[in-house]
Amino acid sequence: MDVGVIGTGTMGKNHVRVYSRIREVQNIYVFDAVKRNTDELKKYGAIVCGSLDELLRKVDAVSICAPTEHHAAITHEVINKNVHCLIEKPITLSLEEGENLLDALPRGLIVGVGHIERFNPIVNEIKKVANHIRYCEIRRHNPASTRITDATVVKDLMIHDIDIVFNVLFRGKEHSLYSAGDQDVCSSLMRFNGAMASLSTSRISSKKIRSIYVEEEEFTVEGDFMLQEVYVYRKPEKYGFKDNRYAQENIIEKVLLNKVEPLYIELETFVDCVKHHQAFPVTPEQAVNNLRICEEVERGLQWDTIRMKRLS
Repeated sequence: MDVGVIGTGTMGKNHVRVYSRIREVQNIYVFDAVKRNTDELKKYGAIVCGSLDELLRKVDAVSICAPTEHHAAITHEVINKNVHCLIEKPITLSLEEGENLLDALPRGLIVGVGHIERFNPIVNEIKKVANHIRYCEIRRHNPASTRITDATVVKDLMIHDIDIVFNVLFRGKEHSLYSAGDQDVCSSLMRFNGAMASLSTSRISSKKIRSIYVEEEEFTVEGDFMLQEVYVYRKPEKYGFKDNRYAQENIIEKVLLNKVEPLYIELETFVDCVKHHQAFPVTPEQAVNNLRICEEVERGLQWDTIRMKRLS
């Protein structure tokens, strides 16, 4: 199979690197409007194309890794050439663009969206363990970066956890939410029929954090997305006082996981879906709904800003 990567910034370069390791991929074609971005990719055997049209004539499938503001226009061009595609998150810059794209998708074409944390092994393990969640807290905090300039912290970072909450942990459940913050820091509290999810995200942090914490009636689960570790804390078997100190006996289980590179699993899955003509696990419909939730969160931020101005 011949694949292409459109846009070879930081994420696009990673797509090229990973595609070069996938056995089913024969040739990798790349295109970037900024030609110098493709210079270092020849070490992976990538073939540089002079135009998007040239690339689309040569490939069976593509990764769209251009800046988000160009996703809609590029994807329309790709699907018009009947080429399968994986679109990096967010699927488009706005909900309106996403909904228009859904209307344009032809039947029979494999179109997926790169919500990479869906392929992190801790997500499936937590879903296996926790079936009756009462409370969930996910933190995703980043040091300052100049890489993303066309998206708020919600569509840049929180969207990963919105995808997990709405498509894995609380799939299909009605919700209400409240959010507060600004372009770089945001916290959102969501309610699902008695259960709650708290999401916090920042891109001004001095420490990189990727954590999830889940409570059920009988146990608590903690996970680290970066370390790919999951711990289950069972309720104490014994409570009491010993030597005037409170004491309890807990059962702590460490879940054994095979650590993987989520991007490798994501792209290997995409190639396999194209090869066998099967739907990609992260659908455009889900990705557009993620955008819908993002914009709901962002409306809360706007309201919070207005309220603070009135109080000052």
